[in-house]
Amino acid sequence: MLRAARGPRSAAEVAAEAGLSIDTLRKIERGAISSPAFFTVAALAEVLKLDLATLARDLLPAETTPTDRRAAS
Repeated sequence: MLRAARGPRSAAEVAAEAGLSIDTLRKIERGAISSPAFFTVAALAEVLKLDLATLARDLLPAETTPTDRRAAS
């Protein structure tokens, strides 16, 4: 999802704008960091012009309900 969102921009450019290391961004993109910190996700969302609510909804498993999400918090 992140690779698609960054389009033709390089990983290095996006990482720098988000204040992340290129290594961290690459690990997130390939799934080596499966649950990045909220502020990391927020920084990437801002740079890539992604809405956090939409991003969260798209990344939650389809069978997860709002009640399930509150219980998991």
